[in-house]
Amino acid sequence: MRYLTFALAKGRLAKKTLEILEQIGFTCDEMKDPDSRKLIFVNEEQKIKIFLAKATDVPTYVEYGAADIGVVGRDTILEEGRKLYEVIDLGLGKCRMCVAGPKEAKELLQHGELIRVATKYPNIAKDYFYNKKHQTVEIIKLNGSIELAPIVGLSEVIVDIVETGSTLRENGLDVLEEICTLSARMVVNQVSMKMEHERITKLISDLREVLSRN
Repeated sequence: MRYLTFALAKGRLAKKTLEILEQIGFTCDEMKDPDSRKLIFVNEEQKIKIFLAKATDVPTYVEYGAADIGVVGRDTILEEGRKLYEVIDLGLGKCRMCVAGPKEAKELLQHGELIRVATKYPNIAKDYFYNKKHQTVEIIKLNGSIELAPIVGLSEVIVDIVETGSTLRENGLDVLEEICTLSARMVVNQVSMKMEHERITKLISDLREVLSRN
């Protein structure tokens, strides 16, 4: 029996995912050691391996088969655009991807004007404006506080993740349009799904059962 390898996005999401996996009998006590310097954690008995990766790398590990299964936010899945199966919504870290900006920018969105859009998610922004709204925009990729862009005049609007909207409001910005809802998803490598079909489908149905109870 070969190992099933999981790639989890580092941080709070990994912790929550492990708690859910424990409910279906998958445990990895090695990961609970806060002083551990290990990169890959193994449960010999259950034939599973788990490693933590940067969220943006999880879809890559899964597409190339370095991991059979990954858990990462839907924003990352959409932005990375990798070939993989999205199999289950874990319902963790719920939020929205939105177009935001000052109130007066709403008109620019309705009239299809050429505007500048600042974002950490250029692929999501491009898909939304070009394929759904059919509006030509200039997309500016930023890595830091996106809210700053319209305030200093770098862009008319931003595309970013919104949880409560309080950061936007504090900076005089509003949600102008909603692109999609987001949460953590489980993804599976396309070859693994065929090779390990029985184990992976059992894992998915066990997870569905646990999630329906929570």
